[in-house]
Amino acid sequence: MRKIKYKKGKRLQPYTLEYTGLHKNKEVEMQLFVYDDCTVEEYENAPISFLEKHINFTKINWLNVHGLTNIDLLKEIADHFNIDDFMLADILNTTKRTKLEEEKDVLFFNIKSLLPLEDSDEIKAEQISFLLKKGILISFQEKRSDFFTHIRERIRTNSGIVRSKKADYLLFILLDAIIGNFYITLENEEDKVEDLIDFTKNSADPIILEKIEKHRDNFNFLKRSIIPLRDSLYEIKSIQEDDVFNEIETDNFSFFSRLHQKCLELLEQIESDMGALESASNFFFAAQAHKMNEIMKTLTVISVIFIPLTFIVGVYGMNFDNMPELRNHYGYYYVVGFMFLVVSGMIFYFKRRRWF
Repeated sequence: MRKIKYKKGKRLQPYTLEYTGLHKNKEVEMQLFVYDDCTVEEYENAPISFLEKHINFTKINWLNVHGLTNIDLLKEIADHFNIDDFMLADILNTTKRTKLEEEKDVLFFNIKSLLPLEDSDEIKAEQISFLLKKGILISFQEKRSDFFTHIRERIRTNSGIVRSKKADYLLFILLDAIIGNFYITLENEEDKVEDLIDFTKNSADPIILEKIEKHRDNFNFLKRSIIPLRDSLYEIKSIQEDDVFNEIETDNFSFFSRLHQKCLELLEQIESDMGALESASNFFFAAQAHKMNEIMKTLTVISVIFIPLTFIVGVYGMNFDNMPELRNHYGYYYVVGFMFLVVSGMIFYFKRRRWF
């Protein structure tokens, strides 16, 4: 099977604005939430000129961009919010690994969101990017999806504390939702691995090894996605200690520490699951070796039993004149009876020694 890996794309120079993902037929759509603890306004598919009138920096603004194919529109958004072309190039280049960049007035976060494909051992990946500025969070998704549906409902219904917090808390719950997808993907893999281990105990089908390698690739893919996220979340701690970016409230750093801890838990669980896969692989080979040993033991016992019989038949197959047994009236029965006693004795001996 094909080894799972990040999607390959063109090698682009910095500042080259070209979408390298797979969803090239998705139109760019924008969704804007403007809210505080008392009110919430929601706008769909608004043009840039509309955004200029309705974004209110006295409140919290969340601009969610779905689709990355319209480069001109994305460039307009970047120019409007003073987003560096280098960051926009990273948003469009989906082959980039998870990263965190901190500038004076913006925090750039790039992450891979993973989910299992239904009725398949494959894992689908989508790049999501975040730009956090004072009073606004901009998220970029490759296509419209339901990753953040429950968060939108919390904003609409004023559930929890999301509307009483600033944009940094919104970034936290969006990242938490994406990490939740990692848990869903990992649990799906664990269920399949559990079924595979049970299958290993009852079957010697070589396809088991193919499935084991496939799931090992999936776990490695999960690790490659989580490790840079863990490192990026750890870097957020350093933001608390410098004066470069100050849009994360002091009380909210603990939330990002929780996300870092979740990444560590995921990595520990992945290591445990990969150990279970290794055990399944070892069990399969051990079972195959045991089965082969049983076959060889059976064939060896049969061969040993027939060796003396072959010798007796060979002796009496010689055409010498001076062989008294050949002229005995009951010679044939004596020889067959002796052969039967030899076989019975050998079987009795092997049974006592528990050789089969």
